[in-house]
Amino acid sequence: MHYSLSPYPDQRPGSSGLRKKVYVFQSRRHYLHNFIQSIFSSIDLRDRQGSTMVVGGDGRFFNQTAIEVIVQMAAANGVGRLIIGQHGIMSTPAVSCVIRKYKAIGGIILTASHNPGGPDGDFGIKFNTANGGPAQEAVTNKIFQISRTIEEFAICPALRVNLASLGKQMFDLENKFKPFTVEIVDSVESYANLLRNIFDFAALKELLSGENHIKIRLDGMHGVVGPYVRRIFCEELGSPANSAISCVPMEDFGGQHPDPNLTYAADLVDAMRDGQYDFGAAFDGDGDRNMILGKHGFFVTPSDSVAVIADNIFCIPYFQQTGVRGFARSMPTSAALDKVAKATKIELYETPTGWKYFGNLMDAGRLSLCGEESFGTGGDHIREKDGIWAVLAWLSILATRRQSVEDIVKDHWLKYGRNYFTRYDYEDVDLDVACEMMEDLEILMVDKSFVGQRFAVGDKIYQVEKADNFEYTDPIHSTISRNQGLRIIFSDGSRIIYRLSGTGSGGATVRIYIDSYEKEHIFQDTQVMLGPLATISLKISQLHNRTGRSGPSVIT
Repeated sequence: MHYSLSPYPDQRPGSSGLRKKVYVFQSRRHYLHNFIQSIFSSIDLRDRQGSTMVVGGDGRFFNQTAIEVIVQMAAANGVGRLIIGQHGIMSTPAVSCVIRKYKAIGGIILTASHNPGGPDGDFGIKFNTANGGPAQEAVTNKIFQISRTIEEFAICPALRVNLASLGKQMFDLENKFKPFTVEIVDSVESYANLLRNIFDFAALKELLSGENHIKIRLDGMHGVVGPYVRRIFCEELGSPANSAISCVPMEDFGGQHPDPNLTYAADLVDAMRDGQYDFGAAFDGDGDRNMILGKHGFFVTPSDSVAVIADNIFCIPYFQQTGVRGFARSMPTSAALDKVAKATKIELYETPTGWKYFGNLMDAGRLSLCGEESFGTGGDHIREKDGIWAVLAWLSILATRRQSVEDIVKDHWLKYGRNYFTRYDYEDVDLDVACEMMEDLEILMVDKSFVGQRFAVGDKIYQVEKADNFEYTDPIHSTISRNQGLRIIFSDGSRIIYRLSGTGSGGATVRIYIDSYEKEHIFQDTQVMLGPLATISLKISQLHNRTGRSGPSVIT
């Protein structure tokens, strides 16, 4: 059946899909239908007809309602088969894996990632394409254009599917030669199989449950990873059941913010402090982000995490077989990975923020390992960042080297020097104020007199060597991505970066990133070492004056 609708002007998908408050989807007539139809209409009818698509979500509030609509609309839009995670739950890495395994034309992921859930929280819809990765800008632009001009949507409103029952459900539709098939699959199995072929599960089982086993604590933050943690780490690798905490997916993530950082995963940080656990990790709502902690809560920055994995990459059997094709990091991520790439003579790519840029390089066979400072790490086994993969990578290094997390990281600093790194997030800033500040900042930075300026704080003097608005030319497609962040690079290699983030659903988030390399003073406190640059970053931007804030919402 076809129903007419009035289009909406505000459904531009960000780098992580469309994210809005739940009440927007609930209160605006056919708001969900408008965007879902725009996704289907963006796919050529010949490609859509009889095709396979994957659907999964992080279990947040409104997940089940949205899946029911997606099933009804997929049937009416000519899709032949939907593969859906049991109970509608499937982690973002698992959806990527299943799209690739079944050669689907794409997948719809219902998540707002690390943003809060529940009736007063956020909801999101993300479209991944046939490579298993987030849709490229050309695709999301097409979806956005359709969403603004669309006049009707197609739906089979009477179609009902049982998300709890594993197996195939067939539906005979009018004017269709073949029945429409919905296949409810075990959310974990295909993904766990993939990981078994990447890591040495026997060595990991020995590490976690053998004679001299280590004690671990894994915090699911009531997101989607709970069933994955219990199945893989507890049932298969033998870690005791009580090492998995907050591992029951909840619609509101237990009232918490499912963001694995020192602020929002404070329960894990506190539990690690007394030293009873050797290794700790937390995951976000949809399972693609991770935070790594050592004994006594020793914090591994995501920038250091990807660098350490790169330096120990052959602890992972998969890379012994495939070799290493390249490393990559997002521009704001610290340059720790660059040092490893230079020492190992492996190509390094610096990309804008957004996993799709890594996906292009992986599809072209140029990239094996990548990471972002925003707690994302992954390999070329799928086309999304992958929290559980990152934890298994770290445990593989521990199993091989038989050292503590802290000793491994400190050895890394002794070998390469240390990139002190921090990020200040100013959340829910008025969008107009934030944009105006960024515009004025860019005008200041691109003025010829800015390069060469010296800034003194105490006995430290920093001289500007380069200032620009980062742009990236994709080496595969030659597409140019402009306005990816304001960069100030000083003569000692230190960097201050300013960005507006597009992954929230409310006001703007202004992020300041500070990265400073030290060869000698490597065991100092991060905030003390970066204090002078932090002061300079606020002086140049006038951020506190412009926004009325006295400090950041979150420091990582």
